[in-house]
Amino acid sequence: MDSTLAAALADVVAGLEKSDSFVRLVLSGRRRNMQTPAERIDVKPALIKGEVKYQVMQSDGRAMTTKNYSPAEFLALNLLDSGFANILLEQQVGSISVRITKKGDALVHRTKESFEVDLSHDRSKARLLDANDPFLIEVGISDKSGKVKAGKNDKYLQVEEFLRLLAPSLTSAISAGHIAKPTPEKPLSIVDLGCGHAYLTFAAHQYLTSQGIPVNVIGIDVRESARLRNNQIADKLGISKSITFLAEEISQTSLRSADVAIALHACDTATDDAITWAVNSNVKLALIASPMILPLSLLIPVGISIEKINAVILLIALITFLILGLTFLFKPVPKMQSTIIGFVFLLSSLCKSFKLKTLQLSLLKAL
Repeated sequence: MDSTLAAALADVVAGLEKSDSFVRLVLSGRRRNMQTPAERIDVKPALIKGEVKYQVMQSDGRAMTTKNYSPAEFLALNLLDSGFANILLEQQVGSISVRITKKGDALVHRTKESFEVDLSHDRSKARLLDANDPFLIEVGISDKSGKVKAGKNDKYLQVEEFLRLLAPSLTSAISAGHIAKPTPEKPLSIVDLGCGHAYLTFAAHQYLTSQGIPVNVIGIDVRESARLRNNQIADKLGISKSITFLAEEISQTSLRSADVAIALHACDTATDDAITWAVNSNVKLALIASPMILPLSLLIPVGISIEKINAVILLIALITFLILGLTFLFKPVPKMQSTIIGFVFLLSSLCKSFKLKTLQLSLLKAL
């Protein structure tokens, strides 16, 4: 081992032995011709039952796992010599950064910077919508004290993930000029097509309002009971001026336009109707997914006319007929046949969405 590297690793070990001044250790990158036990490892001290443990968080690029060790147990793992190319140690006073080159040489950088020790065991993940938001309490996701109910955690996480999709998508659309910057005089218009119990409808309203974005939100559902329930909640929360609900069929809604369209829980043909409405109404941002098929919104670029979309579908249909002819000519295996049939049914669904009934029937007859 290079003497410089050996000296640097010895200093890192010495720092890890001083648990009272240890702040953070990060291991990342991979040395040439070596395999690491994880893609990245983060280590921090944590006070657990009155004892300082080293909390080790490992990432394989897909999931994060966390384990706690005593300082001695952690050092016995010998992770410093397990193939990582980058090692960073931070202490209350000073840090050591080691980068190991492809040739095995060590580039060492030291600072006298001060760092703060965080002994908390569980870091609370920042949420876009706090669990004590009045809407979450009113719809029964959180209890009266503002804590998520045990049986509603999945629903709360669903709301959170939806907002994490909406927020950057909306920011990008506004930055690119596709959607005008909302103002009190001309607020951002959002429609939730097939809103149901309106968890996501209310979530979008509450989050965007908390960010200072003027909004006008409309939820559409075919059930009158949903309209009454959701409007009552809006009245109770005092937000009925900026959010309202209608009992209408999506395909026959009186609403003619919106900046943003949402349809994430629509059933039966509601997803098809939502896509058709969004395209015909020139919606600038559409977040649409169906529980039965892949998110068709990914196939509909914003700003493209219905005529161009129809032309693309017709081209795909011609290619599909060609593939069908070739595959049946050469007698494909059953697995290939099922894949082709599934693709045809998907294409048929697209045709139905854009009212190309003749082509749809032709596709189904081809099966």
